[in-house]
Amino acid sequence: MSEPIVVEVRRNGVVEGTHRVHAVAVRGGEVVAAAGDPSLTCFMRSSSKPLQALPLVRARDDLPHDELAIACASHRDTPEQVAAVRALLARAEATEDDLELGIQEGRPPQKIHHNCSGKHAGMLALCAARGWPTHGYHTSEHPVQRACHEAHAEAAEVEPQEAASDGCGVVTFALPLERMAYAYSRLEALPGGDRIAAAMRARPDLVGGPDGADFLFMRAAPGWLAKGGAEGLLCAAGADGLGVALKTEDGASRGHAPAVATFLGALGLDLPDLAEVPVVNSRGERVGEIVTAC
Repeated sequence: MSEPIVVEVRRNGVVEGTHRVHAVAVRGGEVVAAAGDPSLTCFMRSSSKPLQALPLVRARDDLPHDELAIACASHRDTPEQVAAVRALLARAEATEDDLELGIQEGRPPQKIHHNCSGKHAGMLALCAARGWPTHGYHTSEHPVQRACHEAHAEAAEVEPQEAASDGCGVVTFALPLERMAYAYSRLEALPGGDRIAAAMRARPDLVGGPDGADFLFMRAAPGWLAKGGAEGLLCAAGADGLGVALKTEDGASRGHAPAVATFLGALGLDLPDLAEVPVVNSRGERVGEIVTAC
């Protein structure tokens, strides 16, 4: 096993922090590259969202790119993102009161502003399509969450090792990094997965935010899709069937961009715009950078 990728946070040339990133790439069921421990197991958190959207897209053929992308999103509460959530809620014949999540700290005190509101709106749209009750859709025994469990097992071809409540209240599943990368490598070939991939590629601006590694990655690498998750996870897939999963040991995400650039650079994908993330002070002055260690 090779060593994890080390990402340094430097200020005026002095290293202020380091992040160790485990990474694995899978194609055709085989590990083609690894840094660190590909068997490292963690919860998928928001990196699950494209998989959680599989039951939705299979139940409905009426979802445009913006509504499907927002169902896969950890949005930044931009007007366009919130508008997409409202459109998906309307398609579900539901209201904000039906969203079974809480208020997110630092955002307006309405549930629609939560960064997972698009996923929840999608789950309500799934209920409407299948004739399932909406009450309690976030609980593990509800058909929505059972369908999400089945989607993870289908994509990864293993049963999730553990389940827990995610930050927004729905169920999140734990898998080894290698199985996450395998699931992403298969996403586009699964029934309905091509529509999810197309929506994420078409609207990366709805999936994340302008400083997120997933958005930056999709912008820098046409044909790829990517989705970050809490506690330092990032999963991605290329149009050529390559699936990738990265996990930062300390749970930080700020080193994802240079780690992705380094890891995929060794596989022939040149990502110069991700290789160095500037550190900027409150005056907008560049005072350092986040880069992989030499």
